Amino acid sequence: MRVIAGKAKGRSLKMVPGTGTRPIMDRVKEALFNILWAEVPGSAWLDLFAGTGAVGIEALSRGAASVVFVDSAGLAIRTIQENLARTGLAEGAQVIQADAFSYLSRPAAQQFDVVYIAPPQYQGLWQKALLKLDERPDWLNPEAIVVVQIDPREQEAVTLRTLEAYDERRYGQTLLWFFEHPG
Repeated sequence: MRVIAGKAKGRSLKMVPGTGTRPIMDRVKEALFNILWAEVPGSAWLDLFAGTGAVGIEALSRGAASVVFVDSAGLAIRTIQENLARTGLAEGAQVIQADAFSYLSRPAAQQFDVVYIAPPQYQGLWQKALLKLDERPDWLNPEAIVVVQIDPREQEAVTLRTLEAYDERRYGQTLLWFFEHPG
């Protein structure tokens, strides 16, 4: 696993020890950033269930202004911090050890342009996080994008009030589902 483009291009990223995380494959990450390339420069990202931090680190490498990484696992938090140090991208990064739902229940400390949701599979956590953001649009800038990474077998209809699905892309056993917050 590596940084694909930008300031830290080619730098390898450390994996979270154990089997508790499922890192994004490089080809899926590359496809994601090919889709979002125009949104990245100067943007504010929220990386929920951040794991290794690979998506947020890629965003920083490609010119995002800031990324908040949220994960509840101590091993993941240490791995994100080590990966930020390896890549020299700690500036603009904030690493928070917290449950994603507790974090989203707080008053919004800032608004984000892109929110990336990639929780552990088959637990319905993606849906819970998406619904929480839908209930709390104060976390989102107008025109914000929310991306959900799940196994395609997890996909099911979800009723939203403020977010709207606008695209989905499948890469083998990974589905990227895109939602927007119309301004």
